[in-house]
Amino acid sequence: MLTPQIIAVIGAGPAGLAAAESLSSDGFDVVVYDQMPSPARKFLMAGRSGLNLTHSEDLEKFLSRYGLAKSWLAPMIRTFSPQALQQWAEALGQPCFTGSSGRVFPKAMKASPLLRAWLARLQTRKAGFALRHRWAGWDDNGSLLFETPQGVVRVAASATVLALGGASWPRLGSDGDWTHFLPPESLTPLQPANCGFTTDLPAAFHEQFQGEVLHSVMISGAGYSARGDVTITRRSIEGAPVYRLSAPWREVLHREGRLKITLDFRPNSTEEELRARLEGFRQRESQSGKLRRLGLSPAARWLLREFTAVDARAPVLAHNIKACPLDLTAPDSLLRAISTAGGVKVEALDDGLMLRHRPGVFVAGEMLDWEAPTGGYLLQACFATGRHAAEGVKNWLRQQA
Repeated sequence: MLTPQIIAVIGAGPAGLAAAESLSSDGFDVVVYDQMPSPARKFLMAGRSGLNLTHSEDLEKFLSRYGLAKSWLAPMIRTFSPQALQQWAEALGQPCFTGSSGRVFPKAMKASPLLRAWLARLQTRKAGFALRHRWAGWDDNGSLLFETPQGVVRVAASATVLALGGASWPRLGSDGDWTHFLPPESLTPLQPANCGFTTDLPAAFHEQFQGEVLHSVMISGAGYSARGDVTITRRSIEGAPVYRLSAPWREVLHREGRLKITLDFRPNSTEEELRARLEGFRQRESQSGKLRRLGLSPAARWLLREFTAVDARAPVLAHNIKACPLDLTAPDSLLRAISTAGGVKVEALDDGLMLRHRPGVFVAGEMLDWEAPTGGYLLQACFATGRHAAEGVKNWLRQQA
């Protein structure tokens, strides 16, 4: 079966929906294709704990969060800025607020009200949806191929926006299978980003303390530090400060195979202050008792016993409370990562995000080779690149007319 020509947007996440909204608002016939039974499943999952849309910090500092990708992402984000994203949400009836950390959320704190309003707007602009359509590349004539419950569907699109996501959270639809349909030389391999890291600690430690949180610790490694809550999983450590450092840590592990980090369990106290407190306790009191009196959690006490069993004198114990060593062995699996690094290289695209080897096909969102920490930066770039790809489509179609 062959459908009439339309603009095909493949992927019903934030980047794809942003592209569809921009195109349909200018009167283009748009159909959004997605392999899942409903749109934006990863977007909805991200909103379950509070939908962090963007961040309120100074724009230059904001742009620096994208690392090496800043040079080419910055113009797109300046065009659709964090302020513009807030205004867009509020125009859909979802007022926003800024939290104490500077992160911006809808007041509803969930993605579902915003998504419902967004889909209703797209419906009024006559954007179509074709769900349970899994993209399977192109046929010999350049038509898009989709696997559906009714069989293979061919679509002769006048232009295409690919917004298929990375490869994290694959059960929600972004499984990275699209890499098979693009030239290998146009891709950087997909890797976990905003991920946890496996440790060399005994399995018994992770089994005993799985789910426990080391509150407000400072973690340091490879010349970088971050503070926050670190969660122990059945084989790794994860949490906001770990995610912030995942990019440089991943590179060190790729290069060296191991990374030694330290945990500061009491970042608000100096080593000298801790030493004085420890020396003030009764000399015969056990190490565990002293650490308990300092308010350290069972998991922290276990780690400190591991590294001070031979010499538990106050100076050594105080030093290890401030710099408890821990070896990391690998990033946790891509399946467990929040987001994905790697993807389509910017060199494989023109300024409108069109694939150089396939005119009329544009790429947006997490498929592109960029990464950023959590905090609103991920969604912001997905919205901005989706809209930029839509502008690329419009300009390319004008040139073809």
